[in-house]
Amino acid sequence: MLSRIADVLVPAVGRLTVTTDPGTELAPGSIVAANHTSLADPAIVTAALHRLGAEPVIMAAAGLWRVPVLGRALAREGHIPVIRGDRRAAAALDAAAEALEQGRLVLIYAEGGLPRRRDAAEAAPGTFRSGLARLVERTGAPVVPVGQAGARRITSGSAAKQLAGLLTAPLRRPDLHVHVGAPVELAGDRAIRTARARTAVTTAWRTAAAHLREPAALAA
Repeated sequence: MLSRIADVLVPAVGRLTVTTDPGTELAPGSIVAANHTSLADPAIVTAALHRLGAEPVIMAAAGLWRVPVLGRALAREGHIPVIRGDRRAAAALDAAAEALEQGRLVLIYAEGGLPRRRDAAEAAPGTFRSGLARLVERTGAPVVPVGQAGARRITSGSAAKQLAGLLTAPLRRPDLHVHVGAPVELAGDRAIRTARARTAVTTAWRTAAAHLREPAALAA
């Protein structure tokens, strides 16, 4: 259901384009790692993956499960709540590992939160937390790096600015782009796996941001 909703909502607020690397494959049991810049980007990434025939299980902040209607939909479809800064966070990795074993795709935001910036500009992904590397250690699953750009043109900044951005987006319809990279096998210790995953997602983000002529990507 979330994929279908994203298919309707995203074209209403922006112009989404999607590209892939040669050899890109969204094989069953893969981890999809994406950069996180805005409250809007989960819908954008979900819509992009749906265009490629994929409907991922999403690891997301547990607070979303308290939102009426949305929370019930998330629970019904098997998405995974993440309770940050709590020992119960390990349960999210258990659920993700089980989903991978069942052949589902699992979408993870390894940065663990949104950037604390108020502007709408793009920037490279921040520091990755260890959850992605730990999930790879447990499952051996390949990682598909995804870079998205343009979500901050819909919502970014203060609460008032985000609301204004969302309300005006159907009139502005900003350009949005998602790039899906080729799968990578992460080897080495936890720190090395984490660094390699961040490099792969950063490369995918740079491709997406350059597609939108974002200064941060063009300068790099």
